[in-house]
Amino acid sequence: MILKNYKQLLLISLFTLLFLPGCITYSFTGTNIDPSIKTMTIRNFENNSGQGPAFLTNLVSEQFRTYFQRNTNLKLLPTGGDVELEGQILSYNVSPAAIQKVDGRDIAGQNRLTISVKVHYINNKDSKQDFEQTFSSFQDFPQSSNIMQLDDRSIQGIVERVVQDVFNKSLANW
Repeated sequence: MILKNYKQLLLISLFTLLFLPGCITYSFTGTNIDPSIKTMTIRNFENNSGQGPAFLTNLVSEQFRTYFQRNTNLKLLPTGGDVELEGQILSYNVSPAAIQKVDGRDIAGQNRLTISVKVHYINNKDSKQDFEQTFSSFQDFPQSSNIMQLDDRSIQGIVERVVQDVFNKSLANW
């Protein structure tokens, strides 16, 4: 009797191990991509802010392509992907942060650079997943820093946080 139950348990376990994994999609990056989605198109993000460094359009566009390729198995196509990303850089804004009083005057103890990107995500397999949303991120800098001479890594860090937020909203379904 015990041997018969053991054989049944072993047979059920073997069946589960062989057939169930094909039904489950899991990724260590946290993505939840429909198996029918194989390709992606990411168009250039134009800088409509009127500000920022000349390389901002290229930086934002390439950050999106690199991040999505690194964290998915989707093939990047120039047009007609199963999912598509397009958008524009809305703002590259410097504002005072951490206001301090010095000699009776208010001055910024730090400056804040905020970058906002409007993204239109299109899922050609399931239009219920489509969205259009603005994503922003910022970084504070000492008041003594010349915001026009920020190093590329600082700007890249801000853009990378925006890209991660878009990735989480679009493919990780967070």
